Amino acid sequence: MSADAVAVETVLEAMRFRHACKVFDAGRKIPDSQFAAILECARLSPSSYGFEPWKFLVVQNMALREKLRTVTWGAQRSLPTASHFVVILARTAKGMRYDASYIWHIMRDVHRLPETHLQRRAALVKTFQESDFHLLDSERLLFEWAARQTYVALGNMMTAAALMGIDSCPIEGFPVDAVNRILREDCAVDTQEMQVSCMVAFGYRSEPQPAKSRQTLEAIVQRFD
Repeated sequence: MSADAVAVETVLEAMRFRHACKVFDAGRKIPDSQFAAILECARLSPSSYGFEPWKFLVVQNMALREKLRTVTWGAQRSLPTASHFVVILARTAKGMRYDASYIWHIMRDVHRLPETHLQRRAALVKTFQESDFHLLDSERLLFEWAARQTYVALGNMMTAAALMGIDSCPIEGFPVDAVNRILREDCAVDTQEMQVSCMVAFGYRSEPQPAKSRQTLEAIVQRFD
């Protein structure tokens, strides 16, 4: 088998392995180096205009996990048993408007754009937000734009985990207001700036996972050659 074929099969096998694992072996912990690699895959993920509208809270404190469990109906079994549990935050409209100080910080301090380019880039983002995607119609739309981007990082984290034989489970089963309140009160999160987007648990399955059930490729792909 060629090296290219081996690489393809490695990726596909990881995707076949990956399941939304609801309960983990609480006695097994992910090695620090492997979890660091999962976080690095989140950091390296693409985002619209490279604005990185996210933050990743690694929740290992079991008392805090239990508090989250009381309101997170979608993680009743994974919160107590996961090796690592991550709450993913997305930036609110306050930080995502084209003229927000956070956007200018990214362009100036992270991207290091020259001053001569900053106004042009800001104007481009303004047009995109205002006319192309109509994101300035409401603050909710700007937050949802940021939240959608966090799912790119989420997918990369879960794929990286699967490639290392680590299980994961993405979680949306929670009332956002209750979780945001916990984040504000117990984690000092400024919910005017950032709010919960989703969660994800990582660990090792404690029981066999069911066979995958998916539509055929022909049912979901339409080609225009």
